[in-house]
Amino acid sequence: MEQSPKPKKADALVYGESVSVTFVETQTVKDGVECDVYKINGDETMDLAVVRVQPKHATPLQLVKSGVRTTEIFSAGSGTLKVTGLDGVTVEHVFSADSEPCAIDVNVGDSMQWTAGSEEVLEFQEVCIPPYEDGRFENLD
Repeated sequence: MEQSPKPKKADALVYGESVSVTFVETQTVKDGVECDVYKINGDETMDLAVVRVQPKHATPLQLVKSGVRTTEIFSAGSGTLKVTGLDGVTVEHVFSADSEPCAIDVNVGDSMQWTAGSEEVLEFQEVCIPPYEDGRFENLD
């Protein structure tokens, strides 16, 4: 018996406000990393991605090359977000299954990488203002 696909979000919490969203597509970022892309209904100034990182996997190490605001929001699971600023200082944000959702702004010139823990899928959201376009991030690994 086939399982029906998991329903995609109809609304999301973005910067503290509930917004209506429309699912666009699911992308495979790399082995162990999958991303659901959403447009925010009635607001073309930003978009939303929901990213799932399988245990013991990581997103690419990415340099933020453009954009007005990039916000990484821990949602569920366990893992870390490392952000290295232009000054070379790295801040490591550690999340566990009982951590509250947490939003972290990443600036142009910063590099970032999410890494899932060893046992749980890590889920985070990424809000891009303006909406994501190729070239916003550069993969460094």
